[in-house]
Amino acid sequence: MKKKYFTLLFSIYTFISGIAQERQAPAYPLITHDPYFSIWSMGDEINSTTTRHWTNKPHSLVGMINVDGTRYRFLGKNAVGYHDVVPVSRNGKITEQKPGSGWEKNRFDDSTWKTAKAPYGNEGVAFTTWKTENLWWRKKFNLESINLEELFLKISHDDDVDVYLNGERVYNCEECWTDQNEYKYYPISNSIKAKLKKKNNILAIHVKNNRGGQWLNAGIVEKRKDKSAALQATQTNLNLSATQTSYVLTCGGVDVYLNFTTPALMDDLDLLSRPVSYISIKTVPNDNKKHEVQVFFGASSLIAANDESQMMIAQKSATEHLNYLKVGTKDQPVLEKKGDIIGIDWGYLYVATPKSARATQNVTSIENTKIDLLNGKHSKFQNTGKQLMLNTMFPKEKIDSPKEYLLLLGYDDLYSINYFGKNLHPWWNKDGKNSLPKELTKAFIDYEEIIKKCNLFDKELRNDALAAGGEKYAKLLEIGYRQSIAAHKLVESPDGEILFLSKENNSNGSINTVDVTYPSAPLFLIYNPDLLKGMLNGIFYYSESGKWKKPFPAHDIGTYPVATGQTYGEDMPIEEAGNMLALTAAITKAEGNASFAEKHWETITTWANYLVEEGLDPANQLCTDDFSGHLARNANLSIKAIVGVGGYGYMAKLLGKTNVADEYTKKAKTMAKQWMELADAGDHYALTFDDKKTWSQKYNLVWDKMIKLDLFPKKVYETELKFYNTKNNKYGLPLDNRSDYSKSDWILWTATLTNSKSDFQVFADPIYSFAKETKDRVPMSDWHWTTSGDMRGFKARSVVGGYFIKLLDYKWNNL
Repeated sequence: MKKKYFTLLFSIYTFISGIAQERQAPAYPLITHDPYFSIWSMGDEINSTTTRHWTNKPHSLVGMINVDGTRYRFLGKNAVGYHDVVPVSRNGKITEQKPGSGWEKNRFDDSTWKTAKAPYGNEGVAFTTWKTENLWWRKKFNLESINLEELFLKISHDDDVDVYLNGERVYNCEECWTDQNEYKYYPISNSIKAKLKKKNNILAIHVKNNRGGQWLNAGIVEKRKDKSAALQATQTNLNLSATQTSYVLTCGGVDVYLNFTTPALMDDLDLLSRPVSYISIKTVPNDNKKHEVQVFFGASSLIAANDESQMMIAQKSATEHLNYLKVGTKDQPVLEKKGDIIGIDWGYLYVATPKSARATQNVTSIENTKIDLLNGKHSKFQNTGKQLMLNTMFPKEKIDSPKEYLLLLGYDDLYSINYFGKNLHPWWNKDGKNSLPKELTKAFIDYEEIIKKCNLFDKELRNDALAAGGEKYAKLLEIGYRQSIAAHKLVESPDGEILFLSKENNSNGSINTVDVTYPSAPLFLIYNPDLLKGMLNGIFYYSESGKWKKPFPAHDIGTYPVATGQTYGEDMPIEEAGNMLALTAAITKAEGNASFAEKHWETITTWANYLVEEGLDPANQLCTDDFSGHLARNANLSIKAIVGVGGYGYMAKLLGKTNVADEYTKKAKTMAKQWMELADAGDHYALTFDDKKTWSQKYNLVWDKMIKLDLFPKKVYETELKFYNTKNNKYGLPLDNRSDYSKSDWILWTATLTNSKSDFQVFADPIYSFAKETKDRVPMSDWHWTTSGDMRGFKARSVVGGYFIKLLDYKWNNL
């Protein structure tokens, strides 16, 4: 087996090495399975930055190689190590009533203040609920020694903050905040550090809530020195494809070919759900000489923790074919945390390698790992600790030909989702009788075949995308593919249905958000409509079970990973009803039958009737672009209602409900005619019916075109596209006249209204320019400024699956 996949991989890498190194994405997916097991490189050189979770927390992977006595780093960068001086998430004294003067000083009497554990903030997310405008917090602490190195304030806050240490101001900021559980580090000056005492120090903070969320968690840390200096290998090539990210780096007389593969192939749900990625490290002499090499790989235990202060437990074990390391938190708070910018802190990370590789595996503290790298030996195995490294050191050997070192990274989350009170196992372990070591073994045995499938799929996707939209469009789809899939979790409902539940990454953390499913849908309609059903099933269940009683769908079914009912603060009646009907109609189109719609006919009939009554001229409400605020008489939202009603008629026809089909198709066409009169602004159609000086993208028209509902005449598309040409900017078409920002998914939907490939590229190509040129190095943002190329907000969201809309149109209507 070894020789076979050596030949296979060498041909892959030879192909990659012929591609000039250039920036190809804002960030690069490495390990991308679900919202928690998601590791990225945020720079163009794989060894210039620390690898991170999409939230930007360090999820460090490190690779080093010793070549003829010289050590090179070819993967990652050692994350800055910190030692807790005042740990976060501990008890402190708090008050929500304005205290007297001197509240920040050591001698202040805080005996009337309440003792409570951090973090403080929003109910259901924070440990201690804080609901008022202001919070004052004091933490008394002692020190074993005052001989400390560099000190930093470690803080997560929302909003304004003022921080003191022993009465001296350390940091303050107005109109600024962090995401919940996202920590920032601010240096504590030497003059303030010099005033620390062994006993009775005080860290004091005032935080003010201006709007939105409330949050505070803080501590003090000491920066560790990096003792593992190594030369940075020179990266010469980079290639991003749908399922793989590959690099070539030069380390003296040896080149390292580094490949990350997440086999996210949607035609095989068992494979798709298996939380195992491959890391292939291949060494190839570049000077036809023999070289002595030794390869090291390390993975941080923080991948399995939400916070670096959590105690971890590690162990070593083996299967018939593999040796592996395993690590997880000591407390294992399964499904206890919910929210947006958080990591998983239950379940276990696995690092496995073939027994035949004769590698030595060990777990040590970060500090000991650095020392070990200097002497090429391992310290004593460390079972517990707060920040551990899972180390794999391959044997030292002399090579004169290609040599591969294979690692498998896996994550067993035990239970994935709380679904209306029942904890669900992941799909790969639906009955709870499987184990990750078994899945790791399958992944290893099937390695060669899986890599072949990934290569074939990557090639097919690229060729299809080139035909549909051109080179830059193909690259956008490669950026979006793994990102969109990895924002979901695949489980089975208690009734045996597929549930493919999204997390609304970086925009509030909701689970199964309908108006996130809507833009994400094209990717899944192409490669497996059953997955789109899995994105709708939870919403249908919520209504049909009687838990949701309104005549339109819910916005969501909870906050990830707790799916026990809507948590978003406001309904979006027309938005979600139109989305659910349009997507059910799209599934019908994809499958050529309406069996899925028939199963939910009573429910979608209720929603269709709601749209008939309320959809043509919408009342003041939010739509999916809720960041733009409420809007009445929204012309694009009206289109969504019309398409929803027309989609209902289309499905009725396929079900043989002729009278119903005729009635609702006629209603939809009448609504479309009325819409044209209401929205007509001469050379375009308005943003709102009552202001003809406005304009907006009418991206919801795309389903009328693609499903061939024929509700709107082609002149509507043509008029809008001609007008949009006058508004296009360097980095894309603005969403509407209210702002310079846009949503890249909607731009591509709007662009798909044309049948001309070159006209499509006029709108699509600027999005790739944004991807290549934006200064914001995060998993692709879908919300950006179209003149500056700066990210406005959002990252790592599933909605980039919407980029596949042109490819879907090509497959449905052009092949």
